[in-house]
Amino acid sequence: MAFTFIARMKIFPEKKDQFIKACEKLEKAVEENEKGCLYYKFYKLREENAYAVIESFETEEMDEEHQQTQHFKDIVPDLLECLDGTYTREFLDPLR
Repeated sequence: MAFTFIARMKIFPEKKDQFIKACEKLEKAVEENEKGCLYYKFYKLREENAYAVIESFETEEMDEEHQQTQHFKDIVPDLLECLDGTYTREFLDPLR
């Protein structure tokens, strides 16, 4: 069973360009370097200054490995400084 979740976050409006650039950079790095990642995509939500990322890995351990990659450690600080608060994770499990 895949390990899948959506993480929702709000950003400071003046940091929008920095945030989007970091998101795109991270998406590309994950796609190019993490074979155990099934899906990794950021989205703009319809609520003002709200975004989400849907992440899916083959296993929970692969998500933990993702957080230890050099590209994650290099890019995520630029993303985090854009957040107005923190983020919330909602786990998505298959119906069966």
